[in-house]
Amino acid sequence: MTAVLMTAMFLFSSCASIVSKSTYPLSINTSPSNAQVSITDQKGTEVFKGSTPATVSLKAGAGFFVKSEYQVKLSSPGYDEKVIPVTFAIDGWYFGNIFLGGVLGMLIIDPATGAMWKMETTDINQTLAPSISSVNPALKLVDINEIPENLKTSLVRVN
Repeated sequence: MTAVLMTAMFLFSSCASIVSKSTYPLSINTSPSNAQVSITDQKGTEVFKGSTPATVSLKAGAGFFVKSEYQVKLSSPGYDEKVIPVTFAIDGWYFGNIFLGGVLGMLIIDPATGAMWKMETTDINQTLAPSISSVNPALKLVDINEIPENLKTSLVRVN
């Protein structure tokens, strides 16, 4: 009976699925607050849309033996848009399957559930930079051909 129990533990244990998780919370804060947040996955599908501050649960796996990747886009009127990648790496607990004998855990359970991946970035704290048009709204670049002929005589060469 003990041999059967030990064999079952050897075959069916799954270290990362037990110790780790398949989804992770991502905390997003910006200055200024109330910035718009859009999160897309590696396929370009929007998985979250809201405003800061926000906490979002993201899946670690994107398929069998495939880790997830996300792009977090932050935007606010008068500020430059920022895009921050959120990536996952192999979870150290996944290799616990080798030492604990979890053959199914290593080859099926952890890869299928995404528990073999761990989020590398858990917090995003960003200060958005004012856009150049909001710093000096009177400054506008135009092509020389867009300037009326009567104003061209007033132009001063800079270089």
